[in-house]
Amino acid sequence: MALSFIRSICCIALLALLSAAPRTAARDQQTQKFQPSRAAWQWADKTLAKMSVDEKIGQLIHVGINAKYAHRESAFYKELHRHVTENKIGGIIFFVGPVYETVHLVNRMQAAATTPLLISLDAETGVGMRFLDANVFPWAMAVAATGEPDLARRMGVITGREARALGFHHVFAPVVDINNNAANPVINVRSFGEDPEDVARFANAFTAGLQSQRIIGTAKHFPGHGDTNVDSHRGLPIIDLNRDRLNQIELLPFRRAIEAGVASVMIGHIAVPQIDGEEIKPLEEYKGGDAERGAEIVVQKATIPASLSAPIQTGILRGEMKFDGLIVSDALSMSGLTLYFTQEEAGVRALLAGTDILLKPADVDAMIRGLKAAVASGRIPVSRLDESVRRQLAWKYEVGLAKQKITPLDQIDAIVSGPDSAALANAIGEKAVTLVRHENKGLPLDRNKDIAVIGISNGFEGPATMAALNANLRSSGLRFTSVYLQENSTADQFAAARKAAAEADTVLVGLYGRVRTGARNSVGIPENGSAILREALATGKQVIGISFGNPYILSEFPELKTYIVAYGDMPGLQRAAARGILGQQNFTGRLPISLPGLHPLGTGIQMTK
Repeated sequence: MALSFIRSICCIALLALLSAAPRTAARDQQTQKFQPSRAAWQWADKTLAKMSVDEKIGQLIHVGINAKYAHRESAFYKELHRHVTENKIGGIIFFVGPVYETVHLVNRMQAAATTPLLISLDAETGVGMRFLDANVFPWAMAVAATGEPDLARRMGVITGREARALGFHHVFAPVVDINNNAANPVINVRSFGEDPEDVARFANAFTAGLQSQRIIGTAKHFPGHGDTNVDSHRGLPIIDLNRDRLNQIELLPFRRAIEAGVASVMIGHIAVPQIDGEEIKPLEEYKGGDAERGAEIVVQKATIPASLSAPIQTGILRGEMKFDGLIVSDALSMSGLTLYFTQEEAGVRALLAGTDILLKPADVDAMIRGLKAAVASGRIPVSRLDESVRRQLAWKYEVGLAKQKITPLDQIDAIVSGPDSAALANAIGEKAVTLVRHENKGLPLDRNKDIAVIGISNGFEGPATMAALNANLRSSGLRFTSVYLQENSTADQFAAARKAAAEADTVLVGLYGRVRTGARNSVGIPENGSAILREALATGKQVIGISFGNPYILSEFPELKTYIVAYGDMPGLQRAAARGILGQQNFTGRLPISLPGLHPLGTGIQMTK
C-alpha cells in the first residue's frame, strides 16, 4: 500500500511537471526579448574585422527604390548594382512595386552583395501598403477603433510572415505617434489615436506579432510626430514643448515600446527646441526633396531636427531610455532635412548624433563622400563607425541573412495574401467603422428613395477610388446614381455631380480625404467637392457623410447630421461601411481620437442590425 501511495505521488508530480513545462516554456518565449544572440555578435565581430573603412561606410547607407522589371543592362539596374557592389551599401528600402519583380530584384542584389543586405519596407498596413497585388489592412486608427489589441497582434503576425516570404527582414512599423493635433497633415489615421496608453497598447501588440516572425519592428517617429501641423516631407515640423509634457505624452509610447523589446526606432525630422536649441538656417539653394510637385515648401526659422541631434538620440533615446537596438533615420531625402543641410553634412551629423542606418539619401554618392571625408579628418571616430556597423551586422545574422539571403519564389503564392489576411482585414473593417452622428435617423438607408452616391477625393486615381463602395452597394440590390469628383475634374463632371445631388432625396457622400504624404492637400478634399456638399446640406435634405480617410473632416461640415468614420479607403473598410449603411452589419467602432469642439474620445453610437 505504501509503495502504491508513493507511485501515485510520483505520477502526480510527473504529471504536474509535464503540464507545467509547456506553460513555463510559453511564458519564457513571451518574455524573451528579440535581440541579437551571442552567435550574432560573434559573427558581427568577425565580419567587421575584415572590412575596410570604405566598406563600413557603405554599410550605413540604405538606398530607396520603386521596384520594376529591369534588364541587366538598363540604367536603373546598373545604378542599383553599382551601389551594391561598389559603394557596398548595407540595405535597400523598397516602395511601390509588383511582387515577383521586387523579390527577383532583391535576390539579384543579395547575390551581388559581399555582405547580406538588410531589405526593408514601410508596411504600416501590411505588405499591401506597397504592393498593389497584395491584401492591405486598415490604417492603425481603424484597428484602435475596434478596441481589440489582439487584432493588432494578428495583423503584425501576418505582416511579418508575408514580409519574410518576400525577402524583407526590417519593417518600418508601427507608428507610435500620438495624433493629438487635428491639423496634422501627415500622421492622422496612421496613428492608433490620441491616448498615449492606448497607442502604446496597440503598437506593442502589433510589434509582438511582427517580431514573433523574426522581423525587425520599428517604433516611429521619435520623439513624436503627432502634435505637428507641418508635413516633414514639405518642411521641418517644430514641437516647442517642455520635457515634462514630452514625458507624459509624446515619449510614453516609445518608452513602452522599448520596455516591450522593439528592435528599432526611427528618428523623425522634427525640431524640439526646448531639448536641442541649436539654430539652423535654410540653404541658399534648395535642391528639392520628397514633396509632391507643386506642393508648398514650408521654410521657417528652426532648430536642429531630432534626426541630427545628439542630445535627443544619444542623450534621451540611448542614455535615458536605455534603447540598445537599431536607430534608423527617416528618409534623408525629405524636405524637412534637405531644406537645411547638404547630403554630405546630413549623413555626418546623423551618424554623430547616434543613427545606425542612414535611410534613403537624396544623393547616395554625396553622402558617402561626406562620410569618408569626416572619417579621414577624424571628425567621425572609427570607433563610432564600428559601433553602428557592428550593430547592423548582428541584426543581419539574427534575422537569418548570414545563412540564407536568397528568397525562394515558389512559396510566395502559398503565403502572401491568403484567405487569412483577407479575413482579418474584413474583420477589422467590420469592427472599426464608427457611427459618430445619427441625428436624422436615416439609417439603414431607405431603398425606396432616390439616392445619389458622390465620391470626393484628394487623390487622382479617378472613379476607381470609390469602386469598392459602389460594388458593395450594388451587390446588395441598391439602385443609385454614382458620380465622382477630384481636384482636376472637368466642368462637365462637376455639373453632373451637382445635378445628381439636386435630384436625389438622399445624398451619400464618400469623403476620400486621405493621407497623402508630401502632397498639397494631404488630408482634405478639393473645393469643387466641398461646394457640392455645402449645397446639398443647405437644402435640408438627408445627407450622409462617410469619411474614408481623415476623421477630422467633420469640422469643415458641422451641419452633417449623419456622419460615419471608416478611417481609410481600403476595400474592407468600404465594404464594411456599405454593409452598415444598409443595415447588414452592426456599428460597433469608437473614435480613438476626439473631434475638437464636436465629439469626445470614445464616441461611437452602437447600432445593431
